[in-house]
Amino acid sequence: MLANRLVENAWIRESLPDDEISANKYLDLHGRCAVTQIHPSAYVSPTAQIGSNVTIGPFSIVEDDTLVGDNCRLAGHVTIKSGTALGANNEVAEGAVLGGIPQHLRAGSELGTLLIGNGNRIREYVTIHRALSPSNCTKVGDGNMIMVNAHIAHDCCIGNNAIIVNNVMLAGHITVGDGAYFGGAAGVHQFCRVGRLAMIGGQSHVSQDVPPFVMVDGISNHIVGLNLVGMRRAGFGRAEIADLKAAYRVIYRSGLLWSDTLEVLKNTFKEGPAAEFHEFFSTGERGFVQERRTPRGASIKIVDSPDTERPIRRVA
Repeated sequence: MLANRLVENAWIRESLPDDEISANKYLDLHGRCAVTQIHPSAYVSPTAQIGSNVTIGPFSIVEDDTLVGDNCRLAGHVTIKSGTALGANNEVAEGAVLGGIPQHLRAGSELGTLLIGNGNRIREYVTIHRALSPSNCTKVGDGNMIMVNAHIAHDCCIGNNAIIVNNVMLAGHITVGDGAYFGGAAGVHQFCRVGRLAMIGGQSHVSQDVPPFVMVDGISNHIVGLNLVGMRRAGFGRAEIADLKAAYRVIYRSGLLWSDTLEVLKNTFKEGPAAEFHEFFSTGERGFVQERRTPRGASIKIVDSPDTERPIRRVA
């Protein structure tokens, strides 16, 4: 059973009259009575494990081998597919489908699971798929905001407190660090990594790893600096931000060979957030998104008064 594999929690259904459908009572492992509201038009499998104080809206479906934790709120027309476990205090809006079959040619009858943590807000028509292999799991952490029509594919691992805006598309096997932000309609290629507190601009096309703490422009798909606002909101101090700026200059402005860059990062930034750069860059396999810079030899016209002519300046 899913509960035995993923969550140390169980619920025992109390005997109820047949007509008592909209307020089913359960006893937890400590014998405490709780009330769960299930709309009469919803279907909940007899094998589904439902926590206390859960609300399941009209025409929602909770299939076999599922777990819905305490204080969850499922709106109307929500589908919780087999192999899905939700922690406590999650809100799932209308039309969301959690635990669907992976969109992959190798998807067979034996699939992995979907594990969603606590306190997530999953808005309308979001789709999150189970893992492709029975031994694997698609994971969504705690406190994430996943907005309308976003898609998280099989085998993704989403950290905590990420914001995924409308129509974002995350392909299979993507890893997302805590506090990352994805602008509307951004797309990320399979097997990419997005670092902690990275900010991906709207309509970005990301096909390589995005380091932590940086911003990616949605037009050029290149890095345009550090996510300073996000770091301050996360409580970073001045010294930590200064170290991150110094590390950023080593990575993108020093002109060192890549092996020398990694050596400087390792020896200079041994602790604090800046130390995460060396760990991230040392484990990449897809390459890394580059910084947006003015191309060599680009022409920049200097605008002057109409009666003054000046030559075009060349940028080395």
